[in-house]
Amino acid sequence: MTSPYFRHSGSVLTRGGDRTAASSLRSKLTSSSSILFPSPCAPPGRCQPERETSPSSSQSRRRTQLKVEYDTDEGAEHWEPPGWRKQWGHIREMRSGRDAPVDQMGAEKCYDSQAPARVRRFQVLVSLMLSSQTKDQVTAAAMKKLRAHGCTVENILATDDEALGKLIYPVGFWRTKVKYLRRTSAVLQKDFAGDIPDSVQGLIGLPGIGPKMAHLAMDIAWDQVSGIGVDTHVHRISNRLGWLKNPTKNAEGTRKALEEWLPRELWSEINWLLVGFGQQVCLPVNPLCSVCLNQYSCPSGLLTRANILVHT
Repeated sequence: MTSPYFRHSGSVLTRGGDRTAASSLRSKLTSSSSILFPSPCAPPGRCQPERETSPSSSQSRRRTQLKVEYDTDEGAEHWEPPGWRKQWGHIREMRSGRDAPVDQMGAEKCYDSQAPARVRRFQVLVSLMLSSQTKDQVTAAAMKKLRAHGCTVENILATDDEALGKLIYPVGFWRTKVKYLRRTSAVLQKDFAGDIPDSVQGLIGLPGIGPKMAHLAMDIAWDQVSGIGVDTHVHRISNRLGWLKNPTKNAEGTRKALEEWLPRELWSEINWLLVGFGQQVCLPVNPLCSVCLNQYSCPSGLLTRANILVHT
């Protein structure tokens, strides 16, 4: 099994791993410039759509930390996974190249930066809707076609289902997403003057929008951190690393568990960080444990190594 994304010296690194290639990669990773902790490491060139009343000054702005209320047990001891800071730092090192598909084709890259602010925000929401159960490359291609057609609330409503389906095909569940796009656009036109809601509650109330999309839309479109956006990569890797007090069965359970202990200043970074890591190293099947800097501290990686030793 090979990863088409994680390359070194023109060669694809396999899970079994060519020892020379793995050694070279490890040397490259460990010799890279140190990354300070705990200041968040934001993706390069990440430019969030701004409110229309705000000047364009993304470099000087900081994300607004929205207050989130939780039901907590008074007196309960704070829990956090042992060694997680070191593991986080290792993942930052492995992600320092910033060359995963999410870095080039994620929701932050799919909107028209020259469009009016409300159109940019709408395009962020559309890209998140299309990205569900779909690879970044496919989502980016669909967004490119939509933008050429005119990716605005008005144009979506003026486009019939057949034409809209051809524009977004072959994203996963494209027929269902055509219906959600039209229904969501109708609500936005009627209730929000063509813009998207500026709250998690408002976003979740839209057809086809769940917690993951809502939190990511708040972060990317409104530049406000409301919660952690947990997709399949964040869910899988958090469980593999033992970052959850108890294993979780779904993304929403993982989100709640992570938000109980992860410092809020890292909530915006974790999605970008783990998605790229999951696309390149911590693959769903046959992860590249032999080149992972966390192979000796990751419970899943240790189990994999033990199984390999048993069968050799």
